[in-house]
Amino acid sequence: MITEILIFSAIIFFLILLSGLFSGSETALTATSPSRIHRMAKGGNQRAGLVEKLMDNSERLIGAILLGNNLVNILASALTTAFFIRLFGDIGVVYATLIMTILVLIFAEVLPKTYAIANPERVALRVAPFVRLTVMLFSPFVALVQVVVRLTLRLFGVDITHHNTLSAHDEIRGAISLQAHEGGLVKNNKDMLDSILDLQDVQLEDVMKHRKNVEMINAANSAEDIFAQVVSSPFTRLPLWQDDPDNIIGVIHAKEVLRAVQANEGRAGGLDFIRIAGEPWFVPETTSLQEQLAKFRSEKAHFALVVDEYGAFMGVITLEDILEEIVGDIYDEHDTLSTDAKLLQNGSIIVPGDAAIRDLNRQFNWSLNDDVAVTVAGYVIHIAETIPLPGQKFSVGGFTFEVLKRRRNQITSILILPKKK
Repeated sequence: MITEILIFSAIIFFLILLSGLFSGSETALTATSPSRIHRMAKGGNQRAGLVEKLMDNSERLIGAILLGNNLVNILASALTTAFFIRLFGDIGVVYATLIMTILVLIFAEVLPKTYAIANPERVALRVAPFVRLTVMLFSPFVALVQVVVRLTLRLFGVDITHHNTLSAHDEIRGAISLQAHEGGLVKNNKDMLDSILDLQDVQLEDVMKHRKNVEMINAANSAEDIFAQVVSSPFTRLPLWQDDPDNIIGVIHAKEVLRAVQANEGRAGGLDFIRIAGEPWFVPETTSLQEQLAKFRSEKAHFALVVDEYGAFMGVITLEDILEEIVGDIYDEHDTLSTDAKLLQNGSIIVPGDAAIRDLNRQFNWSLNDDVAVTVAGYVIHIAETIPLPGQKFSVGGFTFEVLKRRRNQITSILILPKKK
């Protein structure tokens, strides 16, 4: 009798150990990071390459592991029940149920899964050969189970043949948001990563410098006046127009002007600035930042003129503008620090009407809808469905907007009371 008990105990111990191996493998292979495994496989780790292949067909992988785990658990429970009935009679069913529930729960489920979820990559690499063997052995049965599952779901009107998966951008964005929420990323880094992902969705019209803020040069001015304007301007490149501000015939670069003056014995008089000006580069306002960044790199250029669908001049876009969308404002010795947004003691904020919604969202961690308007003035006009007068207030999404100043048809200053968190 003692021999039988020892043999039975050894068999049950082996089955519980096998069940724990299946459970830990399932948790490790589903919790491990595909990007880390891919990086390790690229580095020459053969086990990582095996894990990557197993994860490519997750349905077959999970099916094989679950099939093996259930076979082992059912076999262990059946043997225990039969043995306890021999020892204690019918009451042995109760004893077997209690003992197997405790053993399976602790040693075959909770313990291995807890360890695996704490060390997913390490466990996944170690169990990869065992899991591959399991998948190979159970593949025919798993395929049959999959057919039965799909047919059963189809009876209830559920078709999983074409299941939706998250795009790579969505997965990366979700990971960034999760890490920021858990404190793994500081806000500035999160904003930079989000901005990189947004490059393909944001168009030039959203970030360009509008034509009313663009400093331009009239070709009809005297050479001395043009030279004085170029020297006093904080900008290196200035559009040159003739007859009409929409008729831009070139872009004057400050360095080219200085070279021409030096070659002209230090005098600006007599210079032909139309010949000095470079060829203007026009791009449509619907171009994405990602496309324009690629064009800037391929053309080895830093400056472009933005036009609408009718060819009308809308503004300018520079390489610095796109970089600032990623890393935030970049200041040099000629720039002045931005003090546009003024935070009041009661928590409200005064901003100019032409403040970009994207910039406000990033600066104050808001979620204003920048699809309906580029600037906060445009956002208020969209809400009001008219051009509001100073003193008018509008509330939407927990935010309150009060128009402070208006010049003609342009809203120049707005008070924003953000929603309380």
